[in-house]
Amino acid sequence: MEARLQAAEQRAADAEKRARQAELRVAGIEQQRDKSQQVALTNTAPPAAANSVSASSASSAASPSPSSSPMTTAAVPGTPVSVPAQTPELAEGFEFHGYARSGLIMNDAATSTQSGPYLTPAGETGGAVGRLGNENNTYVELNLEHKTRLANGATTRFKAMLADGQQSYNDWTADTSSLNLRQAFVELGSLPTFTGAFHNSTLWAGKRFDRDNFDIHWLDSDVVFLAGTGGGIYDVRWNDRLRSNFSLYGRNFGDIETVDNTIQNYIVTANNFVGPFQFMLSGLRAKDNEERVNNGVRNDNAGDSGFHAMAALHNDSFYGLRAGQAKSALLYGHGLGAEVKGIGSDGNLTQNANTWRLASYGTTAINSTWSFAPALLAQQSRDRYVRGDDYRWLTFNARFIQEINQNFALAWEGSYQYMDLDPQGFKNRQSVSGGFYKLTLAPTFKVGDIGDFFTRPEIRFFASWMNWDSSLDNYASDDAFGSSGFSSGGEWNIGVQMETWF
Repeated sequence: MEARLQAAEQRAADAEKRARQAELRVAGIEQQRDKSQQVALTNTAPPAAANSVSASSASSAASPSPSSSPMTTAAVPGTPVSVPAQTPELAEGFEFHGYARSGLIMNDAATSTQSGPYLTPAGETGGAVGRLGNENNTYVELNLEHKTRLANGATTRFKAMLADGQQSYNDWTADTSSLNLRQAFVELGSLPTFTGAFHNSTLWAGKRFDRDNFDIHWLDSDVVFLAGTGGGIYDVRWNDRLRSNFSLYGRNFGDIETVDNTIQNYIVTANNFVGPFQFMLSGLRAKDNEERVNNGVRNDNAGDSGFHAMAALHNDSFYGLRAGQAKSALLYGHGLGAEVKGIGSDGNLTQNANTWRLASYGTTAINSTWSFAPALLAQQSRDRYVRGDDYRWLTFNARFIQEINQNFALAWEGSYQYMDLDPQGFKNRQSVSGGFYKLTLAPTFKVGDIGDFFTRPEIRFFASWMNWDSSLDNYASDDAFGSSGFSSGGEWNIGVQMETWF
């Protein structure tokens, strides 16, 4: 969600930058004209008057009036106002952005049910399934921003994000709240002393989500998510087509009893863009993390280093076939980089862990009534938590929107996930294989752009049918599958949900 908000903010920032450059050019022309007029006035003034103005200005500078602005000085009528010594703020303002979803879900007997994009056994390693008609939580992000643009072209931006998520339906939920400050950072952009490749680059520091994260919304799964506390620089432009971002993030893995410190994981990243292609490379280091022991049948020590790589293609068409958009990525991680979706977020990975992930989605309008959005997500992870384990899964998801009128549509979504999981006894998980299936119909109301996959707010009613192979019920005693009243054989969930972002 943050990636979509950031993309919209980036487009607005680019428009502001172009407008600012135009304003600066106009200001430069006007300044030259004013200087010419001032020179003309000075040359035609009598010598005595000129001496009087000089004395008056000197007196004002030596003894400023308490009521005078620090940005201006007093001037004798008919003389130019002196230029301020410091760069003034030309424009500033506050912005408010947000995301929220909330709804009610129940089974066909009007009792509580299991749900969520990660409810299958594959969900423990990131195997998401379709989210439509499959969520029972309330989640809110509130983003406050303050932006300033200076006369010298430089910009500042401060952003803070508050977020909370929970599953209680009560009106007062303070006891179960997980309210958190997820982001707090500052950016300095278009610094006038930065030239060459660094011209119009942006420095940042603080706690944040990386600007160029992106996700598959229908699965509620990030393709890549880099976040933490640190600093970096965006938009180092080597030429017209190649630009780079560089960052250093820190994350915490917590305390280890045998080591007298807190394990901190540091992530150094170079993110490069060439036209529609993105190439990302990260190195990870967490000193002493090898002292961490995974509690499984086999006690393999966790890793203390690793790397992560991603190659992505951002299409401005539907896979080059028709109008629309598409994004695809191939990711690989080793050691601490083997959690390829959330870089550096898992401290229990072994030093020999290896993960491959393929992600792709697209959107297109089939005709004036129907729109289509397919998504594919697949992953294999070996030696992940103990030597010899193997987690394989594949999810295919497709969402159709059938426009009925400008405020009402029918959303249809189907998901299939196959998994072959061999945890080697880690956390008492059992080896299982099988498939999961979900179909959803969601009558949806919107105020406009009914067939656009990315416009909100919308209110949707839904009915979802789910089923899965019975072998998956045996994976674990503490997951959704196989729990009381929720086993293979077919499940109906019904409910209502709202979703909005701006």
